Amino acid sequence: MQPDDRDGLRAYRFETIPGEHVDALVSTRLGGASAGPYDALNLGLHVGDDDATVAANRRAFFSAFGLPFERSVWCKQVHEDAVAVIGSAHAGAGREDDTQAIGGTDALVTDVPDLPLCVMMADCVPVVLYDPEHHALGLAHAGWRGTVKRICSRTVEAMTAQYGTDPATLVAAIGPSIGPEQYEVGETVIIAAREAYGDAPILRELGGGKALFDLWAANDHDLRSAGVTQVEVSRISTVGALDEFYSHRFEAGDGVPHTGRFATVGRLRERA
Repeated sequence: MQPDDRDGLRAYRFETIPGEHVDALVSTRLGGASAGPYDALNLGLHVGDDDATVAANRRAFFSAFGLPFERSVWCKQVHEDAVAVIGSAHAGAGREDDTQAIGGTDALVTDVPDLPLCVMMADCVPVVLYDPEHHALGLAHAGWRGTVKRICSRTVEAMTAQYGTDPATLVAAIGPSIGPEQYEVGETVIIAAREAYGDAPILRELGGGKALFDLWAANDHDLRSAGVTQVEVSRISTVGALDEFYSHRFEAGDGVPHTGRFATVGRLRERA
């Protein structure tokens, strides 16, 4: 990924997503007006921050990077495997009011240009999928539950059903999240991961019913099992880059109930 600094804000762009056809950006916490544990560019309306401040942060980010905030589409993520098909009628859903966001979904797909799709995270894995043949886009949010429910392959399946996508033509990118050296899990997650992925090398046993779970490897495996061959992995750990990203696991707790959220935003450009 490559940093892109504008108006005191920083985003990261994926190197393999073709910028002439798609804007695919990951925000950071740099800039913005949020205080306390949300410092500073918190884009999450659901974490206890002041709504007006979050809306101002969102507007500032979209303005800095030339994206149409009024048409942005946000979702209420529930750590499941549901995929929502987004059309022009959804423009603006949840942009300043979380109750108006697309409910009960962790992935969004569209073939409508100039309709920014948004997913939020603070350790979970953002995944971008671009179909260059049908000019269609998918964004997924994969926490451990979404990962074991194979949210990435569900998103590929939805794009195939809706747009005729050939998975082999997709360009996929996995963004910043908690890294494989920091994500320690217990028996419940270990069992679920093994049931979903068998012997794939996604867990490193620590003993005592604990293991390190490699969410990057698991989602890469899921994408490739769905027929995707082009997968960029950012290898940026939220925990290792707390100066730029939020980490719920390492910032919330000890009397601090919440931290902020950064966003992955994808927008199809008009194609001649």
